[in-house]
Order: sequence, then structure tokens, then C-alpha cells
Amino acid sequence: MESSTIRFADAARVLAREARRRGLVTPGFRCPPRLVGVDRTLRRRSGGPVVSVRVRGRPWPVVLGDMIEGVIVANALPTSDATRLRTELWGVFTRADRGAGRSEVA
Repeated sequence: MESSTIRFADAARVLAREARRRGLVTPGFRCPPRLVGVDRTLRRRSGGPVVSVRVRGRPWPVVLGDMIEGVIVANALPTSDATRLRTELWGVFTRADRGAGRSEVA
């Protein structure tokens, strides 16, 4: 199994590509958050938003879900658009996962 850091970096590249493809703001991703005791933060900076996610000690689907939610929050999407984007982004990862022959979510 690949390391969680590599999975995080790969997922960040995929999410950035998908956000750009849809004309959305593309947040930067980093880990871990600077605030102790939190799983996800979003900082708005002049260069664009940065989503920080705690990876260590957490199930991968939860980490990926936080990254996807970070894209949604960074773009301040209304509920219907957020639901559609969330579904589409999860679909990108499950399709890629099926193609790799794995049974778990990316």
C-alpha cells in the first residue's frame, strides 16, 4: 500500500485538475493543519485558499472527504452545486480506483 503522504499528494493533484477543469478556484493543499487538535482548516490568502488536512491516524476515505469539502468551501458553492460537485469528485476517485483493480476508495 502506498504511503498516506503519496496518496495525499496524488489526490491534491487530481482535485486541483478537476477544480481548474470546472473553472473553480483551485485551493492549495497541505498537511497537517497548523492548529493543534483539528482535522481540517481553510486559510484564505492573497495567493488563493489553502486547505490543510490531518492525514496521520485517520482513515483514507475521511481524509479524502476533507479534501473534497475543502474545494467546496473554498469556492463557497450553494448547496445544490456543492452536492453535485461532491458527487462528481467522489466519482473521479472511485472510477480511477476501479481502473486500478482496487476494491477500496482511492
